[in-house]
Amino acid sequence: MPLLTLRNAELAYGLHPLLDRANFTIDERERVGLIGRNGTGKSSLLKVITGLAPLDDGELARQDGLNIVLVEQEPLLPPAATVRDSLVARGKLEQIHDERERWRLEARLSEFLQRLGVAAERSPETTSGGERKRAALALALALEPDLLLLDEPTNHLDIDGITALEELLIKGPASIVVTHDRAFLDRVVTRIVELDRGLLRSYPGNFAAYETRKTEQLAAEEVMNRKFDKFWAQEEVWIRKGVEARRTRNEGRVRRLEALREQRAARREQMGSVKLTLDTGERSGKLVAELTDVAKSFGDRPIVRDLSMRIMRGDRLGLIGPNGAGKSTLIKLILGKLAPDNGDVRLGTNIAVAYFDQLREQLDPDKSVAETISPGSDWVEIGSERKHVMTYLGDFLFPPQRANSPVKALSGGERNRLLLARLFARPANVLVMDEPTNDLDIDSLELLEDTLQSYPGTLLLVSHDRTFLDNVVTQTLVAQGNGRWQEYVGGYSDWLAQRPAPVAPAAPAKAKQETKAAARAPAPVKLSYKETRELAQLPAEIESLEQRQQELTARMSSADYHKQGPDQIKADRKLAEDLEREMSEKFERWSTLEAKAEAAAKT
Repeated sequence: MPLLTLRNAELAYGLHPLLDRANFTIDERERVGLIGRNGTGKSSLLKVITGLAPLDDGELARQDGLNIVLVEQEPLLPPAATVRDSLVARGKLEQIHDERERWRLEARLSEFLQRLGVAAERSPETTSGGERKRAALALALALEPDLLLLDEPTNHLDIDGITALEELLIKGPASIVVTHDRAFLDRVVTRIVELDRGLLRSYPGNFAAYETRKTEQLAAEEVMNRKFDKFWAQEEVWIRKGVEARRTRNEGRVRRLEALREQRAARREQMGSVKLTLDTGERSGKLVAELTDVAKSFGDRPIVRDLSMRIMRGDRLGLIGPNGAGKSTLIKLILGKLAPDNGDVRLGTNIAVAYFDQLREQLDPDKSVAETISPGSDWVEIGSERKHVMTYLGDFLFPPQRANSPVKALSGGERNRLLLARLFARPANVLVMDEPTNDLDIDSLELLEDTLQSYPGTLLLVSHDRTFLDNVVTQTLVAQGNGRWQEYVGGYSDWLAQRPAPVAPAAPAKAKQETKAAARAPAPVKLSYKETRELAQLPAEIESLEQRQQELTARMSSADYHKQGPDQIKADRKLAEDLEREMSEKFERWSTLEAKAEAAAKT
């Protein structure tokens, strides 16, 4: 039996239909990727499924007792002393009357906070967008939903956070994910559902499989529409003959033509595409920037150490690193906007820089869309081409009635398109793009990729979109930790193939001598006397830890446990986490020694 079924669903805002007799089902363990153009109603559909918004017509049937959890694009954390306390309030865990169940869910929350790298004791008021997103995801997974709804879960996450989430979702509950991250869709989902012109179309498999089938479908649809239009035109010519059309024997043909007109009027055309054109203006010099032994720190925290590199005209450099690694700071160093503490930065000649900023700080919320693009003028000049501002905005899918809307009334996707329109309306031979893919739909993303591939200027790109990096950049600069950066040829996948294996911590001098000696002669496989004793003692130690864990669980699950007071409860929680970690370590050690003992028995 499906978890959820949508039948003949209708939903509209004003005259714009978001769902037009749409149908959809999802079964247990399915992971559905919900895609579609910005503004087609993906987030609205998630709200309908959650029960936060009603349908105008149609039926929504849920399995009895279905537990649905939604993580919004920009989750909010309630005020509290710590992130953990805020999540307990958001998930209403304190309202659970069953003490044992509440403690179990809080333990799960601690587990997922740790697995997603969330600082649980930090104040929620000081968290970044990425930290809030990871915290909300940890809570959602801890609540054990039957159906998990995620709206743009990769926004604000770095690559490590995205891959960690992928691992959890692959092993997790049924889910519906709205995302533009194609690598994420390829790895996680089992089915793609496209919301297109009010209909929900299903494609089995991941995003790559969808692209193949979608291309074939659009080609077939274009042929069918072409045939329809030709037939309709012929019928229009015929009816204009007048007298012949009014004969009784031709009344059926007249009625058929009227039906054709209605069909054509009802046919909702494939939505337009953003038209992107870049004007580089005058060419920059061959050398754009040269860094020699550059270093920069903020307090005791090194951002860059001893970095030397050259950026030449036409390079497309992608910066990869976790949130907070200093990617934006490094770009400012490269372009001479920030002075290094040590080393030299030499800029090339005739450089004209255009910035696409992640936080959209360049957009005045009170200005109109048209004023933002062309202040004080009705025209936009791109190279030798001159366009009216309304025509230019139309290239970015802004209808004329939207041109006078204030920026603050735009959606996230519309603001990104507006910033692209503003960016590309000015000549620049160096483009700086900081997270340009957030909130863009997949079609716009792919068009932006094509435009950047043919851009003859220099590109500095910060992005966590792995497919975008693969399709756009010619080299990557990757944070290695502790202020060290390393340059690699190619995109994200090329970096994965080239990066060195993790290096073990440096050993003391005596240990290094022992390692060299071991390298000269094969090490014996057999267990040492100490290891033999350790292996014999481990089962009893693990059993003792399990007994302590059981006793602690029983005590914390008792009816009057809440009377112990906050200090004791906090201490018990820490003890529970310590016991779990210690047991895990001993199990791993036991497995290692067992394997070694088996290998020794075979030699």
